Amino acid sequence: MGTGSNSFVMQLGILVAFILLMYFLLIRPQKKKEKEVKEMRDAVRVGDEIITIGGICGKVVKTKDETLVIQVGADRTKFEVMRWSISSVTSRSKKAGASAAADTEEDDQPQRRNSPRRLKKSTKPAEEAAEEVKTEVKEAAADVKEAVEEAPEAEESK
Repeated sequence: MGTGSNSFVMQLGILVAFILLMYFLLIRPQKKKEKEVKEMRDAVRVGDEIITIGGICGKVVKTKDETLVIQVGADRTKFEVMRWSISSVTSRSKKAGASAAADTEEDDQPQRRNSPRRLKKSTKPAEEAAEEVKTEVKEAAADVKEAVEEAPEAEESK
């Protein structure tokens, strides 16, 4: 009877060792990763640039409990997305306070302006500028007229 209970204890020990191995190799790292992702999503602040799971890149303009409003594209379209849809934070805002102090290496890079450049106002009077435009249009029209006249001649020589 000693050998039967001995083999049962041995099998039970192997089963427990297998379960512990699975816990330390699969379950524990997954929970640790989930915790880090949850902390990252909870730490998103206004001004952060993010990428969603769907691949949309945008800047956070408003935060709520479960959702964020992000600004996307040159026309500054705003989307409301769920917090769980954030894939990564590409750059932190400088307003984030204590967390931004830890990321000073990333914030040392100059921020690129996303707004379009404004045209400088002309110092010339409106009449002079209009005359310049008229002469440029006339020159362009003359060039086009010459090109149109030469086009049939080029086709006939072929």
